[in-house]
Amino acid sequence: FDEVMTGFRVGWGGFQNICGVSPDLTCLGKVIGGGLPAAAFGGRRDLIEMVAPVGPVYQAGTLSGNPLAMAAGRATLDICRQPGFYESLGSASSRLAEGLRAAAVESGVSVQTQALGGMFGMCFSSRPVRNFDDAKACDHAAFAEFFHAMLDGGVWFPPSGYEAMFISSAHGEADIDLVISAGREAFRSRRS
Repeated sequence: FDEVMTGFRVGWGGFQNICGVSPDLTCLGKVIGGGLPAAAFGGRRDLIEMVAPVGPVYQAGTLSGNPLAMAAGRATLDICRQPGFYESLGSASSRLAEGLRAAAVESGVSVQTQALGGMFGMCFSSRPVRNFDDAKACDHAAFAEFFHAMLDGGVWFPPSGYEAMFISSAHGEADIDLVISAGREAFRSRRS
């Protein structure tokens, strides 16, 4: 299971906990380092024991066990473990996605938005986006135009409609309102 993007962003235990899958191996990225460079994998004992020094598979990493990243990761996971953390994060992410969709509708622009935990996405399409073929069929030129309008409004979105977007617990109501407001202006400028 590749949880590099979803691990601890969508819920305690990652997406595998949400969908009820027990993977053979799980890969995690910088989320376990509190945003600092770090990565890890874990899984069934028989597979992990195939890795050196116990087994024949060599694995090394320049930043493996970096003390600063591990301390930051531990502090981050302590925050994530607090009661209500994921409910609050998911509510904020959903509010942002729904606010952007409503702003688009106000301007007559067709978009699809989705949110889960601290992740959300937005595609310029009149149809739901459920798979890669649907994502390819979205209006990526419109997303690029929107991206630049958002930059002009002081908001940095990812430059590609294929990328996920993230919020964190540091983003408050005012931050979300600012992004929705910038989105409203970007959608209006697209219409004219």
